[in-house]
Amino acid sequence: MKQQGAHPGDTEGTPDASSRPDTADPDTVHIDEVEGDEPLLPARVHRPSDLMRLLGGVLAVVVLLAIAAFAHGTTSGLEQDINKGTGQAPDLLIKIAGLASSIAILLVPVAFAIERLIKRDGLRIADGVLAAVLAHGVTLATDLWVARAAPDSIQEALTQPSPGDIHALTDPVHGYLAPVIAYMTAVGMSRRPRWRAVLWVVLLLDAFSMLVTGYTTPFSIILTVLIGWTVAYGTLYAVGSPNVRPTGRTLMAGLRTVGFRPVSAARVEAADAAEAGDRGRRYFVTLEDGPPLDVTVVDREQQAQGFFYRAWRNLALRGFATRSSLQSLRQALEQEALLAYAAIAAGANAPKLIATSELGPDAVMLVYEHSGGRTLDSLADEEITDDLLRDTWHQVRALQSRRIAHRRLVGDAILVDRSGTVILTDLRVGEIAAGDLLLRMDTSQLLVTLGLRVGAERAVASALSVLGPDTVADCLPMLQPIALSRSTRATLRKLARERAEREREAVLEASRHSRPARAEHGADDDAPPVALEKVDKKAVRAEQRAEKRAIDEALEEAREEDLLAQIRHEVLRIRPQAPVEPARLERVRPRTLISFIAGAIGAYFLLTQLTHIEFGPLIANAEWGWVAAAVLFSAASYVAAAMALLGFVPERVPFPRTVAAQVAGSFVKIVAPAAVGGVALNTRFLQRAGVRPGLAVASVGASQLFGLGCHILMLLAFGYLTGTEKTPSLTPSRTVIGGLLTVAVLVLVVTSVPFLRKFVVTRVRSLFAGVVPRMLDVLQRPQKLVTGIGGMLLLTACFVMCLDASIRAFGDETTSVSLASVAVVFLAGNALGSAAPTPGGVGAVEATLTVGLIAVGLPKEVAAPAVLLFRLLTLWLPVLPGWLAFNHLTRKAAL
Repeated sequence: MKQQGAHPGDTEGTPDASSRPDTADPDTVHIDEVEGDEPLLPARVHRPSDLMRLLGGVLAVVVLLAIAAFAHGTTSGLEQDINKGTGQAPDLLIKIAGLASSIAILLVPVAFAIERLIKRDGLRIADGVLAAVLAHGVTLATDLWVARAAPDSIQEALTQPSPGDIHALTDPVHGYLAPVIAYMTAVGMSRRPRWRAVLWVVLLLDAFSMLVTGYTTPFSIILTVLIGWTVAYGTLYAVGSPNVRPTGRTLMAGLRTVGFRPVSAARVEAADAAEAGDRGRRYFVTLEDGPPLDVTVVDREQQAQGFFYRAWRNLALRGFATRSSLQSLRQALEQEALLAYAAIAAGANAPKLIATSELGPDAVMLVYEHSGGRTLDSLADEEITDDLLRDTWHQVRALQSRRIAHRRLVGDAILVDRSGTVILTDLRVGEIAAGDLLLRMDTSQLLVTLGLRVGAERAVASALSVLGPDTVADCLPMLQPIALSRSTRATLRKLARERAEREREAVLEASRHSRPARAEHGADDDAPPVALEKVDKKAVRAEQRAEKRAIDEALEEAREEDLLAQIRHEVLRIRPQAPVEPARLERVRPRTLISFIAGAIGAYFLLTQLTHIEFGPLIANAEWGWVAAAVLFSAASYVAAAMALLGFVPERVPFPRTVAAQVAGSFVKIVAPAAVGGVALNTRFLQRAGVRPGLAVASVGASQLFGLGCHILMLLAFGYLTGTEKTPSLTPSRTVIGGLLTVAVLVLVVTSVPFLRKFVVTRVRSLFAGVVPRMLDVLQRPQKLVTGIGGMLLLTACFVMCLDASIRAFGDETTSVSLASVAVVFLAGNALGSAAPTPGGVGAVEATLTVGLIAVGLPKEVAAPAVLLFRLLTLWLPVLPGWLAFNHLTRKAAL
């Protein structure tokens, strides 16, 4: 392939190759000339539609088995009705149907295979054979499961006594029919109308003959079809489907069919392909006579790119903020053509569409007049003038005047020709008759796009000069990452990481410079040792305070606003009363979905454990004195938590209000993960109590860091004691040794991998940059340190004693376990609960505590209710007092 250069047939004034879109930067764009064909395309592609059909088939199988298991009366009645109806069929018809189906079920696949081989499509036959083999294996496994392990209701729905032997049962799944269905689906027979009709006739005849003769059940027929269908699409997605993308030869032929005489075509691709699925493949085509063309080709594989991302957006965002994730090629062609005509009719500069055509059954093309020019991303900073910015906003205003939403106003969709005229391209994902929210989203997107290039001040000023202050102010609620394009969000995340790195470096640099140089200020080498020991303690403390102040000042100076905040501030200068509260665009968040799934898994685990427990006699025989003790230990934990926090806060903070904040935390951790909600609440509380923001974060961080160390030490200590309880020697258990070896291996892996080592070192340095100076302040007040350490130990002791009291409330002397074992189980469960993404560790903590107590020798009948009582007292019952405390502190401006 030679590189595309000057194109024969270009008329005078036609832009040359250097002025084509996306060709200014050779590092980000590559252009391969297409002379009849393109570079080799991948032979196979993995289609999301195949995966969706696979998941749909699996879900249908699960639903069918659930109906068979729980709706026994319905299945029995259905079988009786079908048997009664088919029993009246004439014997001659039954024999003919059985004979025809038994012959056709073998001949049809063979005939289709011969036809495909004649047309040199042997790969499809190979796919079909593979799918048939896998389907046969699945049917054998299903038959074995139904015969030996399935519930009786499922077995009765899928089998019945065999007509030839009343002591034998019919097959739950037909071993020959499922492979045939899988084969015919994998080879693509269903996409050919004639073969599809033959297929359905054969299947219906076979099902009819099998039902009438009593060799199957309706549910068995349905399960057989679902297994064959599901295995076929699973095979197609795993091995990939043949690539049907049109080649360059097909493109050239398609252009000739619509009246053009192309000479050559050059593929134009931008380096950033994150949203390539929305743009299609673009070509620069030269003609024998006349100016060149820009051609966009949209095929099924191109549409499949980004399918799962669009599907998630449709699930997570509200309807007005999303678009259809699945479109037919005809719909895509019509939408892009309609938007191209509508944009020009609105007075905006957009590429002129001059022809459309299909390129076979799996692709379409759209032919535009060649626009020339360069994208906004490829322009140098000095080339982006204020006139250019205003012209861009004029084009957007023209679209919005006719209620047209562009929906992708990013840098590579804004083209600037040689005369400096702005042209809006990539209108394919736009929308006509758009609502106000979509138009406001366009405005916010363009503000961010321009702000990334010229800064917030110039971007806002250019928008105000064209759209006016009211229109710009109305877009502020849309100024949030979820409303922006995928590539823009990625750029903002990258800038945020760079900004955080600069802040960390500034803090570390200030810490290094403010550290006292003992070599300069210390005594000389001839001074006696006694003199060196008599260092003025006040001077040391003054140096420590100076170091802390220098770090705080460096952090305040290095802190930068993100681009979205800068844009808001620029708009608020003109319209102080503009709404800034972000609009509710998200329907569901990933964290909410993960929490729901984890909670459902935990609830399922608990329910399966509780089904075998009789709670009536258990509660009647419970020791209510131990229940009262567990309540007292749970209440004392809030006092201990307040002590653990205030021990690392040198400033004076009211103790009763701190206890109330810890009670409020019991409400917050229900709506947020335990490791996140408590930290945020305590940090906010300290700030409201008068502690500076940087110091509040450092205090909570010091408390968390010290608590983590205490947690690990106590877990090792109690684990060691647990391992030595049953042996007279002081030999630790194998579990403790295995845990230590696992930790050692993880440390070695982290230190040996450069990426992991850099990640850990960066996080630890940033943590110690803020926490260590705070710890120095605490060390100067021994009573504070004793309060903090004592509070942490007391907090752990309260929870351990609460769990132990819960166990004793339902157990007796024969079922008791040692306090050390209870402590190990609690510490492990608490660690997992903090790491779990569910609010309050719901599901993870219950499962871990129950399994742990059973592992240390407690009967399941005692462990399950004890864990439920413990979680009831420490998680669920405090929610109402926590909500009251939260509202009280909020009204008092303490949160």
